[in-house]
Amino acid sequence: MASYTPMIQQYLRVKADYQDAFLFFRLGDFYEMFFDDAVNASQELEITLTSRDGGGKERIPMCGVPHHAAPNYIEQLINKGFKVAICEQVEDPKLTKGVVKREVVQLVTPGTVMEGKGLSDKQNNFLTTLTDFGDETFGLAFADLSTGEMHTTIISGPVQQLINEVYSIGAKEVVVEDSFPESIIQMLKERMIVTFSYEQAKTIPQEFIHLVDKLEQEKLLITVGRLLHYLKRTQKRSLDHLQPALFYELDHAMKIDLFSKRNLELTETIRSKGKKGSLLWLLDQTVTAMGGRLLKQWVDRPLIKKDQIEKRHEIVETLMKEYFTRQEIRELLKEVYDLERLAGRVAFGNVNARDLVQLRKSLSQIPSLKELLAGLPIDMTSVLENMDECTELTGLLHDSLVEQPALSVKEGNMMKDGFHEELDKYRDARRNGKTWIAELEKRERELTGIRSLKIGYNRIFGYYIEITKANISTLPEGRYERKQTLANAERYITEELKEKETLILEAEEKIIALEYELFLKLREEVKGFIPRLQKLAKAVSGIDVLQCFATISEERHYTKPSFNDERKIYIKDGRHPVVEKVMDSNEYVPNDSWMDRENEMLLITGPNMSGKSTYMRQVALTAILAQIGCFVPATEASLPIFDQIFTRIGAADDLISGQSTFMVEMLEARNAIVYATQNSLILFDEIGRGTSTYDGMALAQALIEYIHDKIGAKTLFSTHYHELTTLDQELDKLKNIHVSVVEQNGKVVFLHKMKEGPADKSYGIHVAELAELPKELIERAQSILEKLEATPEKVNIPQVREQSKDPLTQLSFFEVKEERVPNDEKLNKQEAQAIAKIKKMDLLDTTPMDALNKLYEIQKLLKTKK
Repeated sequence: MASYTPMIQQYLRVKADYQDAFLFFRLGDFYEMFFDDAVNASQELEITLTSRDGGGKERIPMCGVPHHAAPNYIEQLINKGFKVAICEQVEDPKLTKGVVKREVVQLVTPGTVMEGKGLSDKQNNFLTTLTDFGDETFGLAFADLSTGEMHTTIISGPVQQLINEVYSIGAKEVVVEDSFPESIIQMLKERMIVTFSYEQAKTIPQEFIHLVDKLEQEKLLITVGRLLHYLKRTQKRSLDHLQPALFYELDHAMKIDLFSKRNLELTETIRSKGKKGSLLWLLDQTVTAMGGRLLKQWVDRPLIKKDQIEKRHEIVETLMKEYFTRQEIRELLKEVYDLERLAGRVAFGNVNARDLVQLRKSLSQIPSLKELLAGLPIDMTSVLENMDECTELTGLLHDSLVEQPALSVKEGNMMKDGFHEELDKYRDARRNGKTWIAELEKRERELTGIRSLKIGYNRIFGYYIEITKANISTLPEGRYERKQTLANAERYITEELKEKETLILEAEEKIIALEYELFLKLREEVKGFIPRLQKLAKAVSGIDVLQCFATISEERHYTKPSFNDERKIYIKDGRHPVVEKVMDSNEYVPNDSWMDRENEMLLITGPNMSGKSTYMRQVALTAILAQIGCFVPATEASLPIFDQIFTRIGAADDLISGQSTFMVEMLEARNAIVYATQNSLILFDEIGRGTSTYDGMALAQALIEYIHDKIGAKTLFSTHYHELTTLDQELDKLKNIHVSVVEQNGKVVFLHKMKEGPADKSYGIHVAELAELPKELIERAQSILEKLEATPEKVNIPQVREQSKDPLTQLSFFEVKEERVPNDEKLNKQEAQAIAKIKKMDLLDTTPMDALNKLYEIQKLLKTKK
């Protein structure tokens, strides 16, 4: 290292502490990167890689970006999962001999982004910390640095609960200790895009003690301590906007595991991974950014306390009835900016005058908003108590800031005239000076007779008198002092103009410096209001979500649900909210749902494309909508309050972790039957498709029996195994329903209407025909089907159920009759040929279609006359 130049040695010392980050090293007007950082950054950012003499034997790689463009480049790196350490000059180069002192002033990571395109308005940017306490006990804490909110909990039990919660939070970055189980890290990486960091600290930094006063458990303090230490180490600045860590229990909200959230497409679709087409997309009629973030949190964690749900329903119902008041509320909310993130920017020190004008405009809407809410025919006391108008702050911002301040806080043009006496004096001097210059220009034109004479200004030469070369000969000799020569003009100066220039420029400099000083003082005063602003933000965002529910409920003709303690599901004319929206509502066929203590399970049969999965999903989505406080897509609905929802819908390989469709199916099924309770809702769609027919049927029946006998949860189970429909003879709480279908002129028509009883057949070949498979193939499949259906053996499910009750009896689908197999000597020619064909078949290298064709050939051979 001694062979490098002093500046490169300084770079290497700083880089040693930030090995896992790109180091943006400030050199003049550029941020430079060296060595491997330069090579990697040039590839990631597609910028030119150069080199420089670093004092060693070889030139060192180097690349850089202009300091004013750095935010865009930093954002690109963060979006790719990298970290960026920003190293600034911390002393004036003009006053320094030797190498200028430099320090890292901020470490930007995916979980600590405060601004830019990477920060979605309606989505939180959570940084999460995990702590392993052993015995399947984990501490979890997470914070959104942009809003200041912070939460924590303890998770005990299977690791899957931890995975579900991190997935639900949508963490962008996870902080763990070096000894944290690598297996869990890999599971998280498989399920979501997340960056991992490591932090060993386990104590609360002294300046953050007030944020954990109500946390008593040592495990919580350790978990939150790791989070706060990481924020302190990376941000290196005031974090006054951080709110006290709120403890929450997982059991205080409906649990929806990551499989079910994906299958139900609550916040993103399975195919595109985007918001459009999800339940969140359908619901989002919020007006404010903070309302949009709260809506997502409510969708992720539906309520389970009846009084809390009904309070939301009561407000939604009132807002639906009070249409004009609701429209006025929406118009006011449109003028409310993101109070949470504005407060965060104030504390963080990157707020500008325009941000504070937005804050002033937002606060000015609150009195009218409170007046409208107070006028509703419902008790809104709990909401109004939290709507602090912050009158003093509104007055301060009104008195201090102009309507259209400059974007930069170091250019002046922020503070109003009359706000500060000394500032007014400087401004008066500047105005008078500029007026004097305008008068001088007029006077000199008259004295010289040169109408094109003008007085201008630039940063290098200051004020000057410019005369074109065509008019120079008419100038009185000795009147002006030459200052600069141009191609077509000469520029001059006078002693009088010099004096005024000094006066004006001094005033300009003092104005800019004083305005910046006054702005910093104003920002510090605003900091004192941060807790009040955050409390106001919560109240406003809550009203925004509730008006959103009222708006969507009215537009989509939703109904207020009721709740019962009899564990009944009664939904009249239920619809799938998203499917109904994307298709013509006149074409959507609504369906009723009825389940009670006597009918805990619905076994659903019917062809593909007929609407079984849609029907199942709409029951679950109706329950979720009801429990987040929204009305539901039905003409009438009475529901129990579900503690959990589990789904297994659709087929999907998990290629990243090397799991097949069937393995994913079994894992999701296991998740449901292990954790479901009597108060849960289970949706199983086509369980057992990924294996052989008899294996799949056996698993499906065993699952139905286990849920029926051991769990008792409300269950919707769709299947193509029609043999299972006879289970209603043995399972007293199982009921058959099917999707009705009619055949017209050999064509199948799906009615999408649920009816009682089992379906008579699957219509799979009809669906293949709709998909326009070749006619020859369809006819061949029909021929094979007819032959298979003519087979006399039929599965006797009740008998299998009866056999399975005897622990000594092996599960069997068939009544096996003992028959003596004839030996080869007594076989005729055709039978011998058939056996020879069977022996030659390579079953492991035979497709199902080939197997059916060979079976057909063998059967044809055996039917040949002797």
